[in-house]
Formats: sequence, C-alpha cells, structure tokens
Amino acid sequence: MTSKENLVADSTDLPVGASLLAKASELSITSVDEKSSSRAGSLPQWVAGPKLHFADISLTLGRTTILDKVTFQVQPGSVHALVGPNGGGKSSLIKTLLGQMPHQGRLSLEWPGEPGTIGYVPQALEFDRGLPMTVDDFMAAMCQRRPAFLGLSKHYAGAIGDALERVGMQDKRKRRMGALSGGERQRVLLAQGLIPAPQLLVLDEPMSALDEAGIQVFERLLTDWREAGITVLWIEHDLEAVGRLADRVTGLNRRVLFDATPQEALTPERLLTLFSTHPRSAV
Repeated sequence: MTSKENLVADSTDLPVGASLLAKASELSITSVDEKSSSRAGSLPQWVAGPKLHFADISLTLGRTTILDKVTFQVQPGSVHALVGPNGGGKSSLIKTLLGQMPHQGRLSLEWPGEPGTIGYVPQALEFDRGLPMTVDDFMAAMCQRRPAFLGLSKHYAGAIGDALERVGMQDKRKRRMGALSGGERQRVLLAQGLIPAPQLLVLDEPMSALDEAGIQVFERLLTDWREAGITVLWIEHDLEAVGRLADRVTGLNRRVLFDATPQEALTPERLLTLFSTHPRSAV
C-alpha cells in the first residue's frame, strides 16, 4: 500500500542492478514518526516533489524481456502518465521504483531538499470479503504502527478522518470493507495513499474501478497534488483523461516509444505504434 519510508540518503544515482528501496543499508531508511504525521492527510500548502531519472532500466524474467533499456525523466511537481498495452511493462517499472523487482540500469530520485515520503496506490485490493474489517480498521492497519484491533491511534485519527473526507468516504468509516462497492474500495485505497502526506505519489490505474462521482473526486485530488508540488507518476488506460490531466506522457511497450506532452504524444500514429503487438521504432 502506501510506502511509509522516508528516504534519508543523498540523491545520487543507484548502482546498476540496485533497487530503490531494497538498498536499506546504504539509504538508511527510517519510518515516519507518528506524532509528526498526525495531520498528514491534510494537503500541505506546498511540498517539493523529487525528479525521477530512469536510465536504461532493463528487466528480464526467464527468457522474457519485460523492460528493454527504458529511459525517461519525471519532472518535479508534475503529473506524468505512463500509458501502454497490458503486459507492456508499466506495473513492472513501478515495482522497480518501489524496490520490488530486480533490474539493470540506473534509477535515481533527485530530491530538492531532505528526502521525503513515497505514497503508492495499487490498482486493486485483494482480500477476504468475509472479514469483519471496517474502513477504519483497514486505514488503521495501513497507516499506523498500533495494531488495528486496538482502534485508531490518536496520532493518526485526524489524518485518517481528513483523508477519508477528501475522497468522500467519511460517512462510511464503520462499513465493512467487503460490503463496499469496487469504486468505494478504490476511494479508500486513494485515502490510504495520502497518509503520511507524500512528496512522490505512484498511482497504478487508480480510475479503473471508480464510478463517475469517484472519477470527479480523483480528478480534484490530481489537481490538488499538482498545485501542492507533489510529483505524480500515474499509470492509466483512459487516454482521454490522460490528455486532459497529465503534464507529460510516456508510451511504454517494453521500451519507451515516445515521451512528450499529451498533445504531441496521443496522436493516432503514435498510439497505433504503442499498442501494436510488436513495437516498432520510436516515433
């Protein structure tokens, strides 16, 4: 779910083959202090998101090439969309960023000051829907050190309430997670991605299960994040939404086929190339 680590290292490149978060001994990763994060769900007036550098990132599983020398940059404080076909390597690239997949190449974050917090919102939540777990229980389990069965920690109660209110789920805090619709569960996932308040937010198809009201909530959040200076890396299949909301678009089908503004990227020719079974030359 949300990556609760603060990266407290300098912003140098990671060595070849090293994952971002797996280098704990070198990056000196520490947990966020509960007290300092008590109101983390509220949107900060201004934060400084990092710049991301992907340089020749490659990933091979068995004999299958998942990523082939992927190179692009994500500018600080921007909304950067990743688009491409299923199986094109988008989620795998995100997993390399989060330290969950081995890779070759160089991946670095350039923080403007002290390294900050990375938030992550997955595409879907898999769990036993028969569990007697309420929305509050889920948020407690994801966002605090205190065991969820002991209830909300006073340090996080305010932040959790703020985050749920921002996604329109404040009135359903006592509902069981299994009784929620797919769109409502996705809103809860968005809420947990806000605690603690991130400087870098990674979104894996957050609109996939949202209804029209949920989409409006998400689009409002996206505008808020941009205005707050948060760097957003966003995997999305809805190209119309990408065209309206993203600052820059990278087309990925095992390798980068284009990296441009939405107006330059989402042309019929480039999209045909991107969604071809066998990617042709970059255009």
